Amino acid sequence: MKGEEEGLEPMSPSAQYLKSSALSLTICGVLESENEIDDSMTMSLLKDIFLPINPRFSSIMVTNKKGQRKWKKVEVNLEEHVILPTFPSGMSVDYYDECFNEYLSKIATEQLPLERPLWEIHIVKYPTKNAAGNAIFKLHHSLGDGYSLMGALLSCLQRADDPSVPLTFPSAGTRIRRKNFLQRIPRFFTGLVHTAHDFGWSLFKSTLIKDDKSPIRSGVDGVEFRPIVTTTTAFYIDQLKQIKSKLNVTINDVITGVIILGTRLYMQKADEESIKSKTTALVLLNTRAIGGYKSVDEMIKPNSDSPWGNRFAFLQVPLPKLTRDELFNPLGFVKKAHRMIKRQKNSAAVYLTGQLLRFITMVKGHEATARHIHGTLKNTSMAISNLVGPVEQMALANNLCKGLYFVVAGPPQSLSVTMISYVGKLRIALTVEKGFIDQNKLKSCIEYAFEIIYKAALEA
Repeated sequence: MKGEEEGLEPMSPSAQYLKSSALSLTICGVLESENEIDDSMTMSLLKDIFLPINPRFSSIMVTNKKGQRKWKKVEVNLEEHVILPTFPSGMSVDYYDECFNEYLSKIATEQLPLERPLWEIHIVKYPTKNAAGNAIFKLHHSLGDGYSLMGALLSCLQRADDPSVPLTFPSAGTRIRRKNFLQRIPRFFTGLVHTAHDFGWSLFKSTLIKDDKSPIRSGVDGVEFRPIVTTTTAFYIDQLKQIKSKLNVTINDVITGVIILGTRLYMQKADEESIKSKTTALVLLNTRAIGGYKSVDEMIKPNSDSPWGNRFAFLQVPLPKLTRDELFNPLGFVKKAHRMIKRQKNSAAVYLTGQLLRFITMVKGHEATARHIHGTLKNTSMAISNLVGPVEQMALANNLCKGLYFVVAGPPQSLSVTMISYVGKLRIALTVEKGFIDQNKLKSCIEYAFEIIYKAALEA
């Protein structure tokens, strides 16, 4: 028995419940190339840089005689992990754009083979509307969260202007205001009340209370197995900062307000009655104290401040109902987002939710935790997650990275919104249940929401 266990690494609880019978999530990161993709260095980059980043990239999941799941190191056949799809030659950019979108939707929902490490790279050498070529990094969520996997990806990339200089990231810009003891007392008691309310409501939402069916929530069983489709849009960060400065809020407040307003506009256009529907967004939060990405070497150190793996909790945010008055005051949605987020900062509900997941795993095991997370996702209408990307343009070998976005596939929801900043733009990917949500109309509504909020802010 001892010999069988040699070379096996224990799987973290989060890795086990993210690859279980109840839940299986996949992350697809898309790098858009500015020039025609040169893949001549792919194998050497994977062998010399990617695989050494973390043993999980060279490991498969195995189950021992006690039913415990562990990582087992294996020899990696790189040719099995690198896929170059073939489309008909001599076609238009519009044709290849459609081919790429269908291909991304297809591979995102396909399960990764368990007999080899849980990652793949798809190199699409056909021009689309956004890029001369695309590289899709498909990784299972059990390998790590967006923070860990982005850190791994950045280890393979360099600054395009000067490879010897490290990439930099936007500053959080947090101002710390010190308060005396008497000023902190009311805030402490208010925080206790908010924590009790928020955590209790979150628990009920995860187990008993479902959102209403609506134009963005089909509510059908097995929605995670249905086909998906992804579309993207982008906003200039400088414009987001202008709105932020006018309203004295944060960029997160601004973009949350834009997404909420755009989503409500779409719902109202699709079904006037949906204005009354109970709709909740599940916001995924990284529980690390991030001040920019740490190197992979820092992440894998014992007792690291930003450890490798999955370190997240979720926050359930009710979407404000759209009234006629608010259509004439779009800044109200940003202000509502600001108040909600500010209130949550004075609540420990997010921390308690993370502790609850650990408690369920300890008492009932990872399958029970996976069922709890599955129920939480299924009972809400949409998921929102974001990452911070570099300020400077990146290059992968000789390929200039023109754009960057990511998609999460596998949650039991009809809509998920993922965001990442890169070189002055915030890229937003909308992943929807195919045939149920019109992704192009939803994108138009979110773009319109940004336009009216931006215009109102400039006139304020």
